[in-house]
Amino acid sequence: MSLRTPLQHDATLPDGRVVHVRVGVPHDSYIRSRDLSTVALEVFDDSEHLAAVNTILGVDHDREGLALLRDVVEGLESGSLAPTAGALEPLADRLHT
Repeated sequence: MSLRTPLQHDATLPDGRVVHVRVGVPHDSYIRSRDLSTVALEVFDDSEHLAAVNTILGVDHDREGLALLRDVVEGLESGSLAPTAGALEPLADRLHT
């Protein structure tokens, strides 16, 4: 498994909105996925991106990517995390196990 195929899970915010959380190599129509090694954490709803930050993860950190996804979804659903880059950046800057 590789984060070249992004991991994704939905989260229901305390206000009832549903957002999508994705951890993986972001889509870039100009660069082939195999040529990218940056792993991003993205939060978006059905109409717009709410936050996107690069992580310290490599494409082979699938276990850590899954743990990051889990931590972000739990934080968003509990209300302890806001769906903003500023709130998510500290999580993206550390390994999750």
